[in-house]
Amino acid sequence: MHYPEPIAKLIDSFMKLPGIGPKTAVRLAFFVLKMKEEDVLDFGKALVNAKRNLTHCSVCFNITDRDPCSICDDHYRDRSVICVVQDPKDVIAMEKMKEYHGLYHVLHGAISPMDGVGPEDIKVAELLKRLQDEEVKEIILATNPNIEGEATAMYISRLVKPSGIRITRIAHGLPVGGDLEYADEVTLSKALEGRREL
Repeated sequence: MHYPEPIAKLIDSFMKLPGIGPKTAVRLAFFVLKMKEEDVLDFGKALVNAKRNLTHCSVCFNITDRDPCSICDDHYRDRSVICVVQDPKDVIAMEKMKEYHGLYHVLHGAISPMDGVGPEDIKVAELLKRLQDEEVKEIILATNPNIEGEATAMYISRLVKPSGIRITRIAHGLPVGGDLEYADEVTLSKALEGRREL
């Protein structure tokens, strides 16, 4: 079926978003058509404002609307610890926990030779520069527990170890409330590796 050009363009725009296939794009486009005009205008303004008014913090590279970001600018944060994460979404996940009070460093990706992503394509050099400038005693590597995340953590660990800064890795394994029988071998292996004394 051929849609009128305005809705066809809207469908194509939705399909550029990750995880949105043709059927979902059509459903979203027709949903937008049913919305009040003022709500559609607000939605459009929100998209434009997010694109125009957000930047990356010059210190940690998290997404922010001011530079430095509110976390880097908070003098009550523990400046001796930096948690290294892959994406800005990871900072939000860590902050929701309300247990971590140090600083962050956002890599904006992970090393993935298969995808042509090397250390120079993510914010590793910027992390090393921060380690020279700040009184950092510990780096927490909180990259994802997949091949790329592990490779990135190992790479950073090898670079930082000679400096004498403590390097730790977040634990991986079984989720709270999870059952052993449903866990895959890799998860069980990581859980066993990360065991601690009671």
